[in-house]
Amino acid sequence: MKINCEISTFLDVIAGKIIQGDLTQVDHTVVYDSRKIYQGSKSIFIALKSNHRDGHQFIGEAYDKGIRLFLIDQTTDVQAYEEAVFIHVADVLKALQSYAKYYRKQLNYPLIAITGSYGKTMVKEWLYELLSIKYKVQRSPKSYNSQLGVALSLLNFDPQADFGLVEVGISEAGEMESLAEMVQPEYGIFTSFGTAHRTNFKSEKEHFAEKMSLFKGCQFTFFGPGVEVPKTFSAPHQKMQPSAFQKELSFFPYTDAVHVFNATIAIGVASYFKVKGPSFFDRIKHLPSLAMRLETFEGKNQSLVIHDAYHLDTEAFVQSLAFQVSIAGSRDRIVVIGMHEHNSALEEQLTQALQSFQPIRYEFLYPNEQPSLTFDHSVVLLKGTRKAGMERLINFYRLKKHQTYIEIDLSAIKHNIEKYRAELNPGTKMMAMVKADAYGSGQDAIPLFLENLGIPYFGVAYADEGIALRKLGVKAPILVMNAEEDGFSDCIQYALEPAIYAKYQLDQFIKELIFSGKTHFPIHLKLDTGMHRLGFEQADLPEVLALIKSQPEVYVKGVYSHLAESDNRRDRRFSELQINRFQSATKFIYETLGYAFDRHILNSEGIINYGFAQFDMVRIGIGMYGLSNHPAFKNDLKAVFKWKSSISQIKKLKKGDSVGYNRSFIASETKTIAIVPVGYADGFKRSLSQGKGGVYWKQHFCPTLGNVCMDMIMIDVSGLPVNEGDEIEIIGGHQSLLDFANQTETIPYEVLTSISKRVHRVYLQD
Repeated sequence: MKINCEISTFLDVIAGKIIQGDLTQVDHTVVYDSRKIYQGSKSIFIALKSNHRDGHQFIGEAYDKGIRLFLIDQTTDVQAYEEAVFIHVADVLKALQSYAKYYRKQLNYPLIAITGSYGKTMVKEWLYELLSIKYKVQRSPKSYNSQLGVALSLLNFDPQADFGLVEVGISEAGEMESLAEMVQPEYGIFTSFGTAHRTNFKSEKEHFAEKMSLFKGCQFTFFGPGVEVPKTFSAPHQKMQPSAFQKELSFFPYTDAVHVFNATIAIGVASYFKVKGPSFFDRIKHLPSLAMRLETFEGKNQSLVIHDAYHLDTEAFVQSLAFQVSIAGSRDRIVVIGMHEHNSALEEQLTQALQSFQPIRYEFLYPNEQPSLTFDHSVVLLKGTRKAGMERLINFYRLKKHQTYIEIDLSAIKHNIEKYRAELNPGTKMMAMVKADAYGSGQDAIPLFLENLGIPYFGVAYADEGIALRKLGVKAPILVMNAEEDGFSDCIQYALEPAIYAKYQLDQFIKELIFSGKTHFPIHLKLDTGMHRLGFEQADLPEVLALIKSQPEVYVKGVYSHLAESDNRRDRRFSELQINRFQSATKFIYETLGYAFDRHILNSEGIINYGFAQFDMVRIGIGMYGLSNHPAFKNDLKAVFKWKSSISQIKKLKKGDSVGYNRSFIASETKTIAIVPVGYADGFKRSLSQGKGGVYWKQHFCPTLGNVCMDMIMIDVSGLPVNEGDEIEIIGGHQSLLDFANQTETIPYEVLTSISKRVHRVYLQD
């Protein structure tokens, strides 16, 4: 992602003007996130604006990190940064796109543009693997398919190659025009057409037509198996069908329809470009599941391990290093690179990349070499390919736990947050609730990931949860909702903001502040507007506010309350009564104190059902994880959790044989049972005994037999071709979190927070 040209050319292309400083040549890497600046003197900071952030606000931070070249589009006090060069344009993003369009014209090889509702990244990555057998191929990183991502992708392309693969995505009407102008593809791939983003278009026809406009002028266009090609589309094209590639697909390791459809496209396009032979079939056989591309799991010595054994080149390595930085916070970063004889020439380039990111330690390991690095409370990146024998490294670093585990899709969390953000008014902040081990998803990884998504505030239940966030490196404000007297000193030491809900509690906290010599410490007032849990009622406020005004030790930073039935859309009267009470109380507080503060009453469901009451901030909790009771909005969310295990043993039962403690199940006929290592100590409730609950083997539901044990269940697999070691789904595509909660006669919150810490957490990132 680099700009390299004379300054006169650059200014002409982007219609820019230098308003401070002097420069003859632009030879700089593009950065737009001040948190990811590693070589400031060699980078240009692009001050992008979005609905949630304005890059101009981070110019100072970028300058402190060594940036001396800035691209801006609004008034800035440039004289405060006397050593810097500032270039002003009408619109920063359009300027970057203009240069990307200019750079694309310098590439003397064809680009293949890939769009569609689903499968873009998978098709792109698999096609890259297959075309690379014969050609030198450039590709856009990860899911860089947006207005910004496509521009950055093009700037990342090497001038010398045979093909370039560009992923292109749109979410609103009118977006494709600028993307198509940048990419100008010779070939096109339309993977699929579905419901994603359809609500942002006037009609399905308009949505489809806009995607199709990318292929205007293409020499040839490929369509996925499920895409209906318009009869009016007369340009050269081919619709890919699995039946045409039966021989090739017989080598493919996955059998589900989604993987087969996407593989069909990749195989078909590679075949069109004359990729064939034994190496082609071998590569098809080893196409990886993209879910494994960037996997984070719990490692030894309270460390996190990032496993990226998908592809090893400098570009992919830098992406992995940046991800490591984003989740490491204050923890040490260690990098282990698996090498083999065929890629040993990369070692020098990879070492240069490592120097930019400055991990505390790193080492290159070749097959049969053993790791030597020690680590504790660290974030370890394992990077390499399968040829380097990465599995041995994974086994070395992985915290040994039983084979029951949870997969947490970080990309789905990001998607869900963006869906909620789209419902917010400009200026409304979002607080992420990460109490109870981040709803069971793991407090070691989730908060830093959310902070990197731009979440400006966090909420926890108790001070010790807030301390854990601070030790991870979370810098955002943290609200402690159940601030207890024993935790007051911790709140002060770790800059945690306590919720105050009773006068005696306020008195005690002020005493602690006086003892600590602190003044003007932020507190939040918790109001009881009708839920009748913790909180001040309206009648309490005059006395409480009088105390606050008289004590310089505290000031009110926020005031909040809880809706008792935010998901009730049929009878809105009580929620609206609570909102009116909250509005009245906060007005009184403002008039009494004479200064502003953050107000918030809406949770995830409240954001959708009572959006008029956003006030200054909203709180997102379970909504991040893809759960909503709203009949329409829930369809826009993605599931985050998958709970899996495997079969430990298979047994045959004869008529009259019993299963489990107390012989609670007696076979009335011959049966086959499987034992799965998950039990009530893991969160699989005992109430799911005797067939009241169950799990899935592939698409088959397998009910429990007998009683759920502490560490295992027995399931009925009669008539199924199961094998020991087969994967079992507890929660996933066949049995959702809500389905499982309904079986247990509880709510998803309880399911998530009841899953034991001994259950391994695996974090997936596209």
